[in-house]
Amino acid sequence: MRPFRGLRPVPERAADVAAPPYDVLNTEEARARAKGKPNSFLHISKPEIDLPQDTDPYAPAVYAKGAENLARLIQQGVLIRDAAPRYYVYRLKMGNHVQTGFVGTASVADYDTNRVRKHEFTRPDKEDDRVRQIDALNAQTGPVLLAYRANAKLQGILDGIAKTPALYDVTADDGIVHTLWLIDSDTAIADITALVDAMPALYIADGHHRSAAASRVAAARKEKTSTDSHSYFLTVAFPHDQMRIFDYNRVIKDLNGLTPEAFLDKVKANFTVAKAAAQVKPEKPTRFGMYLGGSWYQLDINETLIPKNDPVGQLDVSLLQKFLIDPVLGIADPRRDKRIDFVGGIRGLGELEKRVNSGEMKVAFSLHPTRLDQLMAVADANEVMPPKSTWFEPKLADGLVSHVLD
Repeated sequence: MRPFRGLRPVPERAADVAAPPYDVLNTEEARARAKGKPNSFLHISKPEIDLPQDTDPYAPAVYAKGAENLARLIQQGVLIRDAAPRYYVYRLKMGNHVQTGFVGTASVADYDTNRVRKHEFTRPDKEDDRVRQIDALNAQTGPVLLAYRANAKLQGILDGIAKTPALYDVTADDGIVHTLWLIDSDTAIADITALVDAMPALYIADGHHRSAAASRVAAARKEKTSTDSHSYFLTVAFPHDQMRIFDYNRVIKDLNGLTPEAFLDKVKANFTVAKAAAQVKPEKPTRFGMYLGGSWYQLDINETLIPKNDPVGQLDVSLLQKFLIDPVLGIADPRRDKRIDFVGGIRGLGELEKRVNSGEMKVAFSLHPTRLDQLMAVADANEVMPPKSTWFEPKLADGLVSHVLD
């Protein structure tokens, strides 16, 4: 990990610039959100909103427009660059939940050797998109969300800086508060670098495509530039015990040709099934909620089916897939099968009821959230989690700090 010369909004423009991550809004949502807001970072992260409506979001003109919009904000003085390399304290507040970490740049070399650890497969088309975006902007603008095992000394440094006046304190449209402090103490910067370098690993929580793209850009630029800024990628890192994973629930279009009664009988082969009087939000691992035919059921898996020394197989998402969704509903590949969809827990269990009651879906499952220690165990084992295993909230903002590739 090392500090960097952040490209960031002048304080009075921070609220105008800050935007949701590029991948949580579609083009139309981004266009509506950025309307009348010329300084919104969506003009850089989703630049197709400034082109004709039928524009392919992956067309070369889109990346060129993003670069043009970034240059405009720099030229107008909306974005400035710090004169010396810095870290930044980043605090997220969502309701009563608070997490405090820092912004820095992580080593591509350590990513390539799996010291910055992964837990997901990436898709080549999404990697290609991020490579083209980095190349066009000559900057990394979407931070990778990292977790590290909680460290009291590091937390003490960050919390101490967070007692001083902040650079920005921005409340986003969704009510999440993003607060940023500049770390300009050489001693604090050196201490943070040393503490993180002493950690055996960092863990990618969200941003696998951004980190993979950074690695590809670094490899392509290795022999072409005299500077090494391309050898590091933009990150925001938080201690594992402050991060929050929500449940990631499943909805299925049909019962694989079964009647509801026959379906329930098959589920009982591997689960204890009990009808519930209210919504089932599982309060412990290996328990699931199921919404079918206007009723909720509580499912508890047969404990003999839970593998002992398999960090992936022990995950609730894996157990539900292996012992119900695949054998009973016939969905072997949830990554590609169009009969299954995924609903982030932030939307609530009412969204599951709505999808089923509308007739669009036939059955829904609520899950207990994956835990951070489970994610780290999977990454430590050099394994990959099933698709849609984690939903992190609150989300980072785009635009508060970017990393220019000199």
